[in-house]
Amino acid sequence: MTMTSGAAYAPDPIPAPVVGPGDFVFGAARLDHGHIYGMCEGLVAAGGTLRWVFDPDPEKVEAFRARFPGVRVARSEEEVLDDADVRLVAGAAVTSERCALGLRVIEAGKDYFTDKAPLTTLEQLEAARVATARTGLKYAVYYSERIHVEAAVLAGQLIEQGAIGRVLQVMGIGPHRLGTGRPDWFFEKDRYGGILCDIGSHNFEQMLHYAGAKDAEVTHAAIANYAHPEHPGLDDFGEAGIVMDNGATGYCRVDWFTPDGLSTWGDGRTFVLGTEGYVELRKYVNVGTDDGPGHVLLVDGQGEHHLVADGNVGYPFFGQLILDCLERTETAMTQEHAFKAAELSVRAQQAARVLTP
Repeated sequence: MTMTSGAAYAPDPIPAPVVGPGDFVFGAARLDHGHIYGMCEGLVAAGGTLRWVFDPDPEKVEAFRARFPGVRVARSEEEVLDDADVRLVAGAAVTSERCALGLRVIEAGKDYFTDKAPLTTLEQLEAARVATARTGLKYAVYYSERIHVEAAVLAGQLIEQGAIGRVLQVMGIGPHRLGTGRPDWFFEKDRYGGILCDIGSHNFEQMLHYAGAKDAEVTHAAIANYAHPEHPGLDDFGEAGIVMDNGATGYCRVDWFTPDGLSTWGDGRTFVLGTEGYVELRKYVNVGTDDGPGHVLLVDGQGEHHLVADGNVGYPFFGQLILDCLERTETAMTQEHAFKAAELSVRAQQAARVLTP
């Protein structure tokens, strides 16, 4: 296959910090998932000032301080929430506890930035919607597989430029490596929410974003525990299909079956079909090559294009979120989009057919 350089599809300029030191102070509370590091690093790179960290586990706090040596250790969650200078609190609590943390942050008058999945039940979703509507404060979500992956960012820019015409279908696969050392809550469905609620939330968000849809209906969902009987609460496989309000369709498959021989934690890919072309994202690895991550393959009316995103695109979400918090705008991600992706994740999980081995 011959590929052109794709020079006509230059990415937007790499984002620069949007504020100076001390102009946007934030804190971190609850370090139950490692995504908290990416969340905080993204905000710091955009100019944010990380002042506080809190977690009841001192080992987690010390590990966090090793990455962010200037951060202050709070004696309690309240110490973070009571600081009038703190504008936003980032949290990666146990999934079922993320909404309750967010409600406390919002009641303290601050914006909230949570790891995905942002919640696990429709009752939590309703409480979060009520709180944000009443206060105007944000319940932002770290859907990292789009906002913190340069290939995914570049794909969004290409689609917005009309590179593949109208989007007809979005397909995503999200294999992950189970590995060892997972905490107990990771295997308890009431706490992690199930596979379609958890890692599936990445894919529902991408379907809506790339298709430019505001709503969708779950048309098919299935889950299974194919190979981990020692963890009966674990879904190790899930799939779902949706039809979006603009006529586009979406499909995702998520699983915990990354083989040990893969050089990274998962071969996550996304495929977007349009009326005038299609895009494939090889986000984390280009299997069988030494090409590294971050590949965008675009086919259009002019030819075949191979674009390498990593190091050339950056992550505009974080600067946009900071400015949204300061200016009360919605450029990084609308509140309803963040909630709709969560809603579809929960509805798919609840409706899923349980496949038996």
